Amino acid sequence: MNGEFINLDTAKKIQEDKNMDKDLLKIIQNYGISNQLKKLSEELYEFQEAVIEREIHWNYDTEIQDIKPLEKHIAEEMTDIMVMLMQFKEYYHIDGKEIMKIMREKIDRQLGRIENESK
Repeated sequence: MNGEFINLDTAKKIQEDKNMDKDLLKIIQNYGISNQLKKLSEELYEFQEAVIEREIHWNYDTEIQDIKPLEKHIAEEMTDIMVMLMQFKEYYHIDGKEIMKIMREKIDRQLGRIENESK
């Protein structure tokens, strides 16, 4: 798999897709917060299952021929989670730039912790 999750250009394109924003909002307004929270939990569980399946096959299945389908499954489950999270982002009017800023802060803080652990 490519080492890149979502680069800033892709995040900006997603943010600029106003139709996507409207569609995401329509979905969460239709099903409601409670139902979408349950759906998010389901999607997180499916993601965990996909990762575990890939790791088991990669680490213990000596006859595995192609890991790509398992990694594609992880990407699909990750996308499901992102769609769910973006619904909540739209519902609560959270700015994507603010999310990116907070992500950077959290990443930097964790890197600082890692650096301190190695001292």
